[in-house]
Amino acid sequence: MNETIRVDVWSDIACPWCFLGKHRFARGLEAFAEANPGVRVDVEHHSYELAPDTPEDFSGSEYDFLAKHKGMPMPRVEEMLGEMTKLAASEGLTFDFDRLQHVNTRRAHRILHLAKDRGVQSDVLERLFRAYFSEGLDLSDPERLADLAAEAGLDRAEARAALDDPAYGDAVDSDITRARMLGVTGVPFFLFDQKYAVPGAQGAEVFTDVLGQVLQLGRSGDGAGENGSDGSTNEGEAR
Repeated sequence: MNETIRVDVWSDIACPWCFLGKHRFARGLEAFAEANPGVRVDVEHHSYELAPDTPEDFSGSEYDFLAKHKGMPMPRVEEMLGEMTKLAASEGLTFDFDRLQHVNTRRAHRILHLAKDRGVQSDVLERLFRAYFSEGLDLSDPERLADLAAEAGLDRAEARAALDDPAYGDAVDSDITRARMLGVTGVPFFLFDQKYAVPGAQGAEVFTDVLGQVLQLGRSGDGAGENGSDGSTNEGEAR
């Protein structure tokens, strides 16, 4: 029997929970695959903009953005980002908010749609996450984005051209519209087999369990409406 589970994931490159969630899901998927070697899991990433109101010419850190643009008290910002940094470190990820350059992520999402077309979406997303959160690189710079895309397996010239291609802008808008139709208000957001929703950066074991439940539901022929998954909590929903 050829069995396949489809997983659609909405995320934003500027979302620390999304970076964390990507790694937790990967660990959960690895455990599921070991227990179910004959089952194929197809993962597709989709665009979501947490802060579409970020000015294209915004120049500042995450501290600046949250305190000045969003109006959060600076002590709370420092506490929140410090906690996020420690949590990431506990899972092997480096978050350097002192170096991070907060940007509007729309251009970067165009690159991810090209990457999907070329079959390297996960690799490109990982490279952009690291560039943003760990290396403090400016992801609003078209030339920098083209360089990063090339490092992750895309043709540099094609990646640079995609940044000005209206079709990729339309693809970003389409993802965001679908998210709204699904009632998504925060990311990461995982949708299994287009029926079972799990919001937030859940633990790896939760993703392993959900994949197992979806597999059994598929085998039994049972179904449920969207947003009907067990194990869906609000941990990690976007700020």
